[in-house]
Amino acid sequence: MVLALGVGLGRVAGVVRGMPPGDRWLMGAAAVAVAVYQLAFFAAVSRTGVAIGTVVAIGSGPVFTGVLAWGFERVRPSRRWGVATAAAVLGCALLILGGEAAVAGSGQVAEGVALALVGGLIYAFYAVCAARMIGRGAASDGVMGGMFGGAALIMLPVLLVGDVGWLGTPAGLGVALYLGCATTALAYFLYGRGLRTTPVATAATLALAEPAVAAVLGVVVLGERLGGVSVGGLVLLGAALVVAALPEAGARRRVGAAESSV
Repeated sequence: MVLALGVGLGRVAGVVRGMPPGDRWLMGAAAVAVAVYQLAFFAAVSRTGVAIGTVVAIGSGPVFTGVLAWGFERVRPSRRWGVATAAAVLGCALLILGGEAAVAGSGQVAEGVALALVGGLIYAFYAVCAARMIGRGAASDGVMGGMFGGAALIMLPVLLVGDVGWLGTPAGLGVALYLGCATTALAYFLYGRGLRTTPVATAATLALAEPAVAAVLGVVVLGERLGGVSVGGLVLLGAALVVAALPEAGARRRVGAAESSV
């Protein structure tokens, strides 16, 4: 595992060295943002509970991404994106909170919500950074590897001062490998590939499919039951994602023009 980590970081370092100086700074800032996001998100859910913290962090991410893309890239999100994103965020909230009871400690919850909003903003920042580097010609695999490899190094002291005994058990090691390889490496490999052709604001909205898939797997695999509010949220979220995934008229014209010029 250590050897694989060393080889992977070596390849990432090669990609970073081949970047323009401005993109190297952008890569460093994005890596720091990925690390800080982990701290903000888990601090938030420890105060609000998993449901509220997840809704605020994941739901605010696409909104912040659209705003940052507009501010940094001068790419104004379309009206349809705004409607689809608002519907998706509402559907996500109904899906996750539909069966949840209120949590105690309003002051602690308010603090947790603030941390979750910080997490959503940080997620938007590193998504926009990644889209900018990929848009300038950087390899999407190298960008994602550099961001998360750098974040892993930054977070290493946190791991060393914590209790890592669970990693010595077969179950703990299996969970760690799954989280690292499937939910992070594979997921962001695909996310980076998507950013090659998809506007970052739309990509962030489509990422809201995560809680929808989790809910469906919970019903199919674990035999969980969704309440009426959660089912309504799932339907609304699915419809919003379909609308967000449809290409804009302008994008269809650009693709057609590009194909005709080949």
